[in-house]
Amino acid sequence: MPDGTGALMRRAPLLAEKLANVLRQEIAKGRFKAGEKLPTEREMSETYGVSRVTVRDALGRLKHDGIVLSRQGSGAFVAKESAPTLRLHVVPSDAKDLRNLVELLSAVRSAASALAAARRTSAQLATITRQYNAIGQAIEEGRPGEEEDIAFHRAIMDAAGNPLFNQILEFLDGRMRQFVRTARSNSRNRGLTGQVQDEHRAMRDAIAAGDPEAARIAAEQHLANALKRLGLAEAGRRRRR
Repeated sequence: MPDGTGALMRRAPLLAEKLANVLRQEIAKGRFKAGEKLPTEREMSETYGVSRVTVRDALGRLKHDGIVLSRQGSGAFVAKESAPTLRLHVVPSDAKDLRNLVELLSAVRSAASALAAARRTSAQLATITRQYNAIGQAIEEGRPGEEEDIAFHRAIMDAAGNPLFNQILEFLDGRMRQFVRTARSNSRNRGLTGQVQDEHRAMRDAIAAGDPEAARIAAEQHLANALKRLGLAEAGRRRRR
C-alpha cells in the first residue's frame, strides 16, 4: 500500500478512541456529572498528554454516542440523558474499512452538495467561497490545509440545511481526519494539489450556479479521486475480481 497508508490506518484512530473510552469511564464513575461542563480542549490536551485534534476527535465520538453535547460558544457538556443514537462502531484497520468509510462519506457529501446547490443562501455561499479561498491560501503558504479542507466541506454541509448530515459528518470527521491529512500529503508529494483544488472549485461553482446535479457529480468525482490518491481504488477493484 503506497505512501504509508497502512500505518495510517493502524494508528490514526487509536489515541482518539482510547481517550474517548477514558472519558466514558470518568463520566460513568461520576467524575464529570450530568449537565456539567467538561474541561476545555486545551485543558484536556494538557491533562491527558494528547493533541487538541485528538481531544476534538474523542469528543466527536462521545457526541455521536449522545454522551456529550456541544453548546455554541460555551463548550462541551455531559448530556443529562443519553438519547437514542445511530451507532456505527467503525475503527479503520485496513484498506477495506477505510474504503467503506470513504464510500459512506461520498454518499453523504454528494447528497449534501446537491441540496446545498438547491438551498444555499447568499451568506452560506460566501462562507463556502471563503473556505475555498482559505485552502488556496494554505497551498500558497506550503501548509497541508487539512483543517481548511474539512471546514470547506462542513460549510457545504451547513448549506444543505439538514442537521442529520452534520451529525453523520461529525461522526466521520473523527475517523477520517487522518485520512484527509494523508490524502493531502500524497497530493502535495505528487504535485496534485492543483487538481484537488480544481475539484473543490467544481463543487463551489456548481453550488453557486444552483445546479444540484452538477454539484452531486463534482462531489462524487472528488471522493473517487481521493480514493485513487490513496491507492484504495485499485485495491477495491482487485478484491472484487
